[in-house]
Amino acid sequence: MRLLSARLIVSLVVGVTVVSLCTSYYQVLMLKRGLRRDLQHRAEVLAESLGRNVERDLERDAQSALDRTVQHFANREHLLGLAVYDPQAKPIAVTTSLAALMSTAPGVVGQSLTAGQGADAFLKLGGDPVHIYALPLHRGDEVIGSLAIVHDAGYIHAESLRIWRETFLSALAHVFLIVLITLLIVRWSIAGPIARTAHWMQALRTGRAASARIKPPDMELFRPLAREVATFAESLNTARTAAQIEARLRETSESIWTADRLAVHVRDRLEDGRLFVVSNREPYSHVRRGKTIEVSVPPSGLVTALEPVLRACDGTWVAHGSGDADLETVDRHDRLMVPPDDPRYTLRRVWLSKEEEAGYYYGFANEGLWPLCHIAHTRPIFRAADWKYYREVNQKFADAMVEEMENVARPLVLVQDYHFALLPRIIKQSRPDARVAIFWHIPWPNPEAFRICPWQAELVDGLLGADLIGFHIQAHCTNFLQTVDRIVESRINWEHFSVQRLDHQTAVRPFPISVEFIDDPAQPPPQSAYEERATLLKAHGVEALHMGVGVDRIDYTKGILERFLAVERFLEKYPKYQRNFTFVQIGAPSRTHIKRYHDLQAEVEEEADRINWRFQTDNWKPIILLNRQHSHQEIAPYYRAADLCLVTSLHDGMNLVAKEYVATRRDELGVLILSCFTGAARELQDALQVNPYDIDQTAEAIRTAMEMPPEEKQLRMQRMRKLVREHNVYRWAGNLIAELCAVRLDAAQNGVEKFRAGASVG
Repeated sequence: MRLLSARLIVSLVVGVTVVSLCTSYYQVLMLKRGLRRDLQHRAEVLAESLGRNVERDLERDAQSALDRTVQHFANREHLLGLAVYDPQAKPIAVTTSLAALMSTAPGVVGQSLTAGQGADAFLKLGGDPVHIYALPLHRGDEVIGSLAIVHDAGYIHAESLRIWRETFLSALAHVFLIVLITLLIVRWSIAGPIARTAHWMQALRTGRAASARIKPPDMELFRPLAREVATFAESLNTARTAAQIEARLRETSESIWTADRLAVHVRDRLEDGRLFVVSNREPYSHVRRGKTIEVSVPPSGLVTALEPVLRACDGTWVAHGSGDADLETVDRHDRLMVPPDDPRYTLRRVWLSKEEEAGYYYGFANEGLWPLCHIAHTRPIFRAADWKYYREVNQKFADAMVEEMENVARPLVLVQDYHFALLPRIIKQSRPDARVAIFWHIPWPNPEAFRICPWQAELVDGLLGADLIGFHIQAHCTNFLQTVDRIVESRINWEHFSVQRLDHQTAVRPFPISVEFIDDPAQPPPQSAYEERATLLKAHGVEALHMGVGVDRIDYTKGILERFLAVERFLEKYPKYQRNFTFVQIGAPSRTHIKRYHDLQAEVEEEADRINWRFQTDNWKPIILLNRQHSHQEIAPYYRAADLCLVTSLHDGMNLVAKEYVATRRDELGVLILSCFTGAARELQDALQVNPYDIDQTAEAIRTAMEMPPEEKQLRMQRMRKLVREHNVYRWAGNLIAELCAVRLDAAQNGVEKFRAGASVG
């Protein structure tokens, strides 16, 4: 730091000195020019005013008058004197002090006589700088002589020296002040932050920052460096945490899946292959906020599960570019590297028109397939126009995927959800050497229900283009195989749960999806559930001892209305909980372009208002409806503070809210009330399972949860947390991708050879 300060000071001194010298030189030059112009002007004016008098004296041959004139103007305001010359440049009258110096006419006098007009020059007389202005004298048109005005020009040199001296003293003062200020700036704004950063990084290196919660220093002056240091610190903390977790797991002989373990696991199986993921929702979107563009990260367990793999293998994620600033952030190939703060894999965006999005997404996918698969007593709507857009968009995504896989020898493709049922077959036709899997995140209904769809055969055939089809639970796998058996010509192996169709084999497997389970002992324990509950309720103007929570999109499959009726019935049957129990429903608006969802939004609000009007008092109400999108960080306090969590889906593939609630309860308290029609009910056996259509049963479950002994709550929660911890989202991704990597491509070998031959020629 001392060497840096010395270099900085020397550089500043040299720089200020050079700038001062250049500035002074320019000032002196301008001053000289100005003084010379002023002197020339005065000499010219004086010569013009005296010239006529001198001409009269010459005409009259009045030598005495002429002598008086030249002697009268001696030594006035830098004027040294006058001299009058005849046409042959011989002196007629000269100021006494100049007689010896001006006995011979200067060249400028001859110039004026020859040219017949005034002339001037700066020269030296007797070693002193002077200015001489010569004006020709006339009698009519005849030149009868010349008048020379002689000024002392030495004061111009003196003024220049004064400017140089003042500039030197000023530069000296400036250098002193600048050095002083620089030292203070270096000490306060550079040396201080650097020292604090060094201390912080030392704490990170030694592991003290995580334990002591040392805050990162303020590095506003080094903003670009600060971003890199923050990223480095986060990576270092993540790596240290991962290493500590791995060490703890080895110590306890546990095999818990982590993001790092998943990355290593998949990298070993991919070898030189690459992973390609396609989904409707993108992992990162860019949205405009005023004049700036911000990165938005949609809450998604899928991103949590697949990002470690994509980062590890330089993968590619293909998704719909839905952000209003997405187009401004991609290159000419519609690609960009993500995550923004630490780019590791490629995001390829596909653009859809409003008509395509309305027909493919809102129409066929969410007004047709969604209600068809959930069997939630909402009639599916199938339109030929929507089906046309669904096929076109699937083809558009397939084209983008094939383009991304060009020149990749061993691609693995993981297709996500019911938006892309046709995609596996299209990709397989273009790249038979690619291993293709699709994970169906929603339930698969029984064959009789699925036969409602007019394009059932095309959908099933599209799915059977995959090498691996994943569902949440075994029952959905069975339903799918039964549907295949009824709809298309194929051979089903019930022992191995696979389908043989068109010389292609498809495996059908259950992969129960889960959530990230963060159990970092270094994290400080949260405040008690009681304190956090009081804080949350007070923020909504409610006072209550107990709280329940529900977290859902506003969707008719989630059983929100049935949940409200159960809360109402619970308060009817057990009035002692009135003014003591409040249920908080976090409900994010969803798919409001669809009329059924728009109407449901109004129904939910009306039902909450009706129940509140019936029971509420001045400082209490039974239902708080939070009708907006919430982040995981905003939801977590409600999970931690709630006495119970109500998950009353009428039909659900898995329902990750149930697992999120369990994963969040580090205090091992709280009760989960879970619909028996969710996939999670197969795993979370210690939840209080209910039929959400049975309002009284759900109301009784609420009472049971409220009056359950703490020991039983803890035992149930411990068992559920152990299951979620061991079967987390990383294990789901690892099993799914490992199964896909193990797929044999016997029927596609010809395609492999053709592809490799073409790649080698290219």
